[in-house]
Amino acid sequence: MIAVRVAGYQDWRARARDLLQADTAPAELVWEDATDTQVSLEGIFSPAEPGAQSARIGVPKSFLPLAEAAACHRDPNRWTILYRTLWRLTHGEHELLEIDVDDDVSALRTMDKAVRRDIHKMHAFVRFRRTLTAAGEHYVAWHRPDHLIVERATPFFARRFGDMHWTILTPDRSATWDTEKLRFGPGVPAPQEPTEDILEELWRAYYASIFNPARLKIKAMKTEMPVRHWRTLPEAELIPQLISQASKRTGAMMQEQKRSAIDFVPADHSPNALREAAKGCQGCDLFRFATQTVFGVGKQPARLMMVGEQPGDSEDIQGLPFVGPAGKLLDRALEQAGIDRAEVYVTNAVKHFKFTQEGKRRIHQKPRGVEIAACKPWLEAELDAVKPELIVCLGATASQAVFGRAVKIGEERGHITSHHSGARVMITIHPSALLRMPDAEQKEKEFEHLVADLRSAKNHLKL
Repeated sequence: MIAVRVAGYQDWRARARDLLQADTAPAELVWEDATDTQVSLEGIFSPAEPGAQSARIGVPKSFLPLAEAAACHRDPNRWTILYRTLWRLTHGEHELLEIDVDDDVSALRTMDKAVRRDIHKMHAFVRFRRTLTAAGEHYVAWHRPDHLIVERATPFFARRFGDMHWTILTPDRSATWDTEKLRFGPGVPAPQEPTEDILEELWRAYYASIFNPARLKIKAMKTEMPVRHWRTLPEAELIPQLISQASKRTGAMMQEQKRSAIDFVPADHSPNALREAAKGCQGCDLFRFATQTVFGVGKQPARLMMVGEQPGDSEDIQGLPFVGPAGKLLDRALEQAGIDRAEVYVTNAVKHFKFTQEGKRRIHQKPRGVEIAACKPWLEAELDAVKPELIVCLGATASQAVFGRAVKIGEERGHITSHHSGARVMITIHPSALLRMPDAEQKEKEFEHLVADLRSAKNHLKL
């Protein structure tokens, strides 16, 4: 048996390439983690090409991102599973990754999902505390991730808090942003509790304001917000009090409750059940004026899901999303991007047409926040049914519905971010915005930008 010690993905990749060249079978190897965790994942974001002198090894494009994610998992068998999968892919099983029930493929996809979920939790649970240094304000956070995700997770904070000097500490690695460059260093044990600053009270006030006692499920809450993270979450000290008051607050909320689609969404999230139930939705007042509910259509499950704002006049009449002028423009953009619309699930954040009547014409009106919120249970049910890998938000309303907050398209367009469903999200412009542009040259330029965004989505999914 040959013992192979590995210090991260790029190290594994280089060694695996050499072992394949030597025709070394998986059964001849024992893979081990190197003790130097400080360099465990450096190569993912500093990609010097490993094994540059070796012959090129051909594998499906989808294997590399899957391998990078699995390399971040703490499972000590990950290197063994990765090499065995690589060996099989290069020894007659080129379609292996399409067999989800295969033990190796299933293990890698489970690792990938766990790592993506851990990254999402890091994005959600990191809390910065302000400190004063000789150079000025510096923000520090401590977090304990389940897996080795610091290099993959922290670029999000560099984009989100680009004008702040900050450091995130974990037991494995640390990351520091100086407003220009992201640097990584060794990890640190849990620090002593730092002095509280004004951000603590802001977090508590925010959490208290969004806490919904009517949807309190303590077991689910502890799954989504594990107790081990509570020590670093200033809002966590409010949880016992909020739980004890939940019953009383729920009663008060029921007295003042506004309608929403939640009472119309069936427990069965199959496509037919959702579509039939949506026909009778009266979750907001828009149903009173629209011709019919316009529900999503397309492949289910689908790797790509596209979310627009609301039905237009043509959609309201035909009962199908994106069949009017904006839909035809989207079809053309999808075609130029090389995406088959038959492989995409297409829907809207709001399922009824909102308009004002001007003579015989019905003029589109943007839905209000309460209407977007009222319709969100349908969108969540669709996400559960479709299980997309990537959600493309077309415009600000769709983005608000998906993220639950206002979004500036110009700042977040084209970025790939995480979603609580486990999917990734990309934001781009709504095709109807192009229809409103009077300048033909600008319209064509924006159309090409839309096509580029969709092509980027396709590349992300390796369609």
